[in-house]
Amino acid sequence: MPGLIAATHMPLLDAVGSSLVSVTAFGATTASNYALSGLVDWRIAGFFIAGGALGSFAGVRAGAHLSTRKQLLVHIFAFAVALVGLSLVVDALRKLVTT
Repeated sequence: MPGLIAATHMPLLDAVGSSLVSVTAFGATTASNYALSGLVDWRIAGFFIAGGALGSFAGVRAGAHLSTRKQLLVHIFAFAVALVGLSLVVDALRKLVTT
């Protein structure tokens, strides 16, 4: 999403929504292709689907709460991006040390 925001200058909430719609569309078409090819373990997929459904209900509640506190949403998003960046740096340093 940082790239989407930088490229389009859209607000964070619009970028989140646009990203989710895009990921859903790409994921649905790819998942359908795998399912039609018989390459899905439906037991495992069931666990992921159930987890996604529970997560979506929690996400709706969190989204409703955060929609009134947009600055908090920006801080949470910035923290998540920083955490992912830090994880990438630590992983790269670990690989440098072990080689």
